Amino acid sequence: MKSMGTRMVCRFLIACLMMMQLPMAQAGMLGAEQVASAASAQSDRAALVAAVQRAEVAGQLQSLGVDPRLARERVAALTNDEAHQLAGKLETLPAGALTNGWGWALLIVIGLVVYFNWK
Repeated sequence: MKSMGTRMVCRFLIACLMMMQLPMAQAGMLGAEQVASAASAQSDRAALVAAVQRAEVAGQLQSLGVDPRLARERVAALTNDEAHQLAGKLETLPAGALTNGWGWALLIVIGLVVYFNWK
């Protein structure tokens, strides 16, 4: 009798397990874009943090009333897309030079004036 009750409980448990929907594990290949975007997001964020930590930038932030520590926290809170966009802008900014060709044009005009006056 005991074995018949045990068999009935086992059958009931087997039926319950078969009716349960277990989550299926999915394995897939990671694309090169996904791996590269994660690596570039880390490098973009590191470039932004390095720029904020520079003494000139920290001094300028303090003169504007922004705490450099708060700026680093805000950089850490950026999404990957925002960090990539800001790092792209940071790389295209001029390093203390004039941003357009007016400086060269002015230099050429001054050179021509000096050349023709002393000729």
